[in-house]
Amino acid sequence: MAAEKTIDAYILGLGDWRGEIVAALRHLIREAAPETRESIKWAQPVFESHGPFAYIKAFPRQVNFGFWRGADLDDPEGLLIGDGDRMRHVTITAPDQMRPDVFTAWVRQAVALNAAKGDPTRNR
Repeated sequence: MAAEKTIDAYILGLGDWRGEIVAALRHLIREAAPETRESIKWAQPVFESHGPFAYIKAFPRQVNFGFWRGADLDDPEGLLIGDGDRMRHVTITAPDQMRPDVFTAWVRQAVALNAAKGDPTRNR
């Protein structure tokens, strides 16, 4: 029988600094956008408001915090990476790389973009 697919189980399954990062990002998202729905989709935590706007994906040596409309987010420091036409992410390899003010601003912008433009998986 498959393990329960929850974000709590995802975090618990990591069991190291990556779990701490995922939990901190989840808390940040909940604070910045309390209306957010969360679930596990595509084997990772996904956060939705008018469609998906952010995801968190843990890898063995990093955690990616990504945005469906990342190319449209304000990023004067050039922290977001990716070369597609919309999606971008930031790579976190240690807890001290958390940028709460920057990340909170991105969450709020991403939610606002989805509110204005609709579900990014359905609209261009």
